Amino acid sequence: MSLVVPNTGLALDAPAPIGLGEKIWRINWGLTLVLTAIAAIGVVALYSAAGGRFEPWAARHAVRYAAAFVIMLLVALTHPKVWLNLAWPIYILSLLLLVAVDVVGKIGMGAQRWLMVGPMQIQPSEIAKVAVILVLARYYHGLTKEQAGRMFYALPPLLVIMVPVALVMVQPDLGTAMMLLLGGAAMLFVAGVRFWMFFAAGIGAIGCLPLAWSFMHEYQRKRVLTFLDPESDPLGAGYHITQSKIAIGSGGLFGKGFLKGTQSALNFLPEKQTDFIFTTFVEEWGMAGALVLLGLFALVLLWGFSIALRSQHHFGRVMALGVTAMMFLYVFINTAMVMGLLPVVGVPLPLVSNGGTAMVSVMFACGLLIGVNVYRDTQLPWKR
Repeated sequence: MSLVVPNTGLALDAPAPIGLGEKIWRINWGLTLVLTAIAAIGVVALYSAAGGRFEPWAARHAVRYAAAFVIMLLVALTHPKVWLNLAWPIYILSLLLLVAVDVVGKIGMGAQRWLMVGPMQIQPSEIAKVAVILVLARYYHGLTKEQAGRMFYALPPLLVIMVPVALVMVQPDLGTAMMLLLGGAAMLFVAGVRFWMFFAAGIGAIGCLPLAWSFMHEYQRKRVLTFLDPESDPLGAGYHITQSKIAIGSGGLFGKGFLKGTQSALNFLPEKQTDFIFTTFVEEWGMAGALVLLGLFALVLLWGFSIALRSQHHFGRVMALGVTAMMFLYVFINTAMVMGLLPVVGVPLPLVSNGGTAMVSVMFACGLLIGVNVYRDTQLPWKR
């Protein structure tokens, strides 16, 4: 079987189709084991956050991971041309869901971020992160390296990124908007967009800061001001980060011990099962536990880069790097946030924080990543 390269007339021998057994063999089982270990740490942390009970968080977390693990394997075994064809439909669906959130979404904790679908509560902004990765990977798969570096070809990807960013900011959800923007920028960079364009965009963004400040909600402004001066309002806007720092610092080198965390047990730590789950874990397991958890995430990132470099098609390469960048941003923003290095913006710690949509979205993205490795030798349409 031969594949004709467009505009060249040259025919290349396409690799023989791989069977199901070979596909299963090519699944990166080491990566799946690391993901399972991270989720297991999440179960332990949520069990402790509930005061030594599986309900209401730990048991659900374990069940969600089991279901999401199956989804990940199914995604990984699906041919990448399917995701190439479904990229735009998934993206459009995510935009429609974001619009629906702004119209009929459920309000909670001062924001309108969730949709009720029967008994389920979904957060479309988490789906949008994966949708943007798919569309950008599809777009750059169809460009040459020279085209990717031209300013004209950078305009459609900017629109793809900014539309969901704008819809997410309306909710408002500064953390997810930041992730979409930074994740999209990372994909543009690895796809070949010239550095001067990023520099120009950065200068423009700095110039727009006063305008952005005027559009921010009052509580968001307080979070930024508290980040700059945490002691300015220790019992108000600065309460979250102050208690988080106390908990992390009191954990020391080896922690207070399992189920012995005081800040979490006495409910001094807000959102201990979601945004501040890393704090809950570190208080009990100390720096040693934090390094183990961060080391597991580092392995995920290293595997992501390795898989991207081995891909023979540009769609898989860009998609794998996009998923890797997304995972890095999740971990970096969450951990930096709870340590006071970034403003509190409400980004969960993947596979550890309580949350169904985030769990499924992350595992779906990991399925795409593993699928790139399974089909690394596959030839896709409109090869560069």
